[in-house]
Amino acid sequence: MQHFDIAVIGAGAAGMMCAAVAGQRGKKVVLVDHAQNIGEKIRISGGGRCNFTNLGTGPANFLSENPHFCRSALARYTPRDFLTLLKQHRIAWHEKHRGQLFCDDSAEQIIAMLRDECATGRVQWRAGTKVDKVRQEGGAYVLEVNEGEERHAVLRAEKLVIATGGLSIPKIGASDFGYRIARQFGLKVTETRPALVPLTFEAQAWKPFAALSGLSLEVEIETQGPFGRGRFSEDLLLTHRGLSGPAVLQISSYWQPGGALRLNLIPQVDTAAWIAAKGSQRAGAAALLTGDMPRRLAEAWVERELTPPERARPVADLPDKTLKRLAESLTQWNITPNGTEGYRKAEVTIGGVDTRELSSQTMEAAKAPGLHFIGEVTDVTGWLGGYNFQWAWASAVACARAL
Repeated sequence: MQHFDIAVIGAGAAGMMCAAVAGQRGKKVVLVDHAQNIGEKIRISGGGRCNFTNLGTGPANFLSENPHFCRSALARYTPRDFLTLLKQHRIAWHEKHRGQLFCDDSAEQIIAMLRDECATGRVQWRAGTKVDKVRQEGGAYVLEVNEGEERHAVLRAEKLVIATGGLSIPKIGASDFGYRIARQFGLKVTETRPALVPLTFEAQAWKPFAALSGLSLEVEIETQGPFGRGRFSEDLLLTHRGLSGPAVLQISSYWQPGGALRLNLIPQVDTAAWIAAKGSQRAGAAALLTGDMPRRLAEAWVERELTPPERARPVADLPDKTLKRLAESLTQWNITPNGTEGYRKAEVTIGGVDTRELSSQTMEAAKAPGLHFIGEVTDVTGWLGGYNFQWAWASAVACARAL
């Protein structure tokens, strides 16, 4: 049996950060992960450049059944704090869009930085190691682990940190391990579902749009769900099966099955002024719309909404009521998805370990002293755009400092 002050299970963003900070504060730490290639979610983030934080991060950018839980950790470790760490490691970065920060070079730099920080803290690694059992013994936590090829070991730690993430992207090893540990020690787990995920539609209903796959445009999108009303102005992408793009990934966290979406496909257009100025418009409706949306979508939309005679006439010759009907169909498009692309395409998991069971200062479980949960495994889910990584850093540092 090997003895440690702290065992961290999960060598992702939160796990590596927590292990590094705790190790550098003098604790003997072991970091355990079932994968040989650690940090895979970091590696694939942001198209390989890792959208590692967002300058505008605040509690309002997160969804949870306990919405105030994230305030403390986020206030105590900010995006500026993470940028200070990047500066120490000479990692160049840039702001891409609305506060979203990316590496100039590669996400590998973030992984290497976290590895270096762990090395500074003399963290011991157990990559490619599966945790078979966890139990409490004499106030400590005992882990029975399998290192492959019939190599088994027992690790004992005074404190245990679960940083195993959620269910999203199972092909890189996502599992429900963290939730099972929470339940084992009597903690509640809120309902989980895919988030930041494309939405799908019934095949027949989507047939008119399936041929437009690949088209994108900026829209306003909103829905009413269990976390209130979500509303975003972002790019929309049409796919063979439904809708994707930043606008839909954002709204998917607010959407609930059976709920409708409302979209404005031409938010930049003053439709009232457009109708008032119709006298000077000799082009047809499709040609007019092409100035404000992709041509193929404009043509498909006009074919869907106007009769053949209406499509053939110049806009100037169309009745106001016809143009008003067309404008309303574009600015108040109500559609109801039949589902999502699931965890295989979801960037994060909404729901998780109920944060009402945890201390917002230390991430420790009240029912199991010495047991902590950080990062995505908790019921704290950020918007698209670097917010979930900032929660990983902030919750990890809050936990490590307490440890």
